[in-house]
Amino acid sequence: MHDDVGGAKGAVSVKDIVDHLVYATPDLSMGVQRIAEWLGVEPVPGGQHPGRGTRNALVALGPASYLEIVGPDPDQPRPGAPRWFRIDELQQPQLVTWATPVGDIHEVAHRGAAAGIHLGSIGDGRRIRADGVALTWRFSDPAVSVYDGVVPFLIDWGASPHPAMTAPPGGELIDLRAQHPNARAVKRCLDVLGLDVVIEHGESPLLVATIRTPRGDIELR
Repeated sequence: MHDDVGGAKGAVSVKDIVDHLVYATPDLSMGVQRIAEWLGVEPVPGGQHPGRGTRNALVALGPASYLEIVGPDPDQPRPGAPRWFRIDELQQPQLVTWATPVGDIHEVAHRGAAAGIHLGSIGDGRRIRADGVALTWRFSDPAVSVYDGVVPFLIDWGASPHPAMTAPPGGELIDLRAQHPNARAVKRCLDVLGLDVVIEHGESPLLVATIRTPRGDIELR
């Protein structure tokens, strides 16, 4: 069954609403190798997430959009709580969620909460790039998975340089679509947040990103 509850794309580019895609993997080298083979570019190490037991690697998908490959960090002890993005449950790399950029993160979170969309508390993130530059950001709690990650979490980089600026170009993000068993509820959430994403009914949650590369278009899911 394909119950498409999304509308036609408007003037806003998908790159305007996608800060980054989260490609989680049970082993970071596995995820990096897979993306390198598909996109034809080697993801650059991003850095550690201290205390969370993860680290990442990045590929730019536009001037302010990127793909984050995130997996366990063998140089950190296993955290006391499950790692974000269901990493401890995965058998294979998977596109698990995404982040959308916002200017006033508290206003957007409040708007969502007023409509019954609880994105979790607003917190601060920090990591050190491989070149020693510290990045800081504000975000809604990624551990709060809204409709299985199909509804994104919020992010605001503030004065930090955007990670896409220093990541190698891996192609151009040209589309993001999704499916979910409760597609109409998901579409309502996306509409409240002002996000134009096509969502179809499906038996299981799924995100599909289309990336244009010199080798042709690929679908990441």
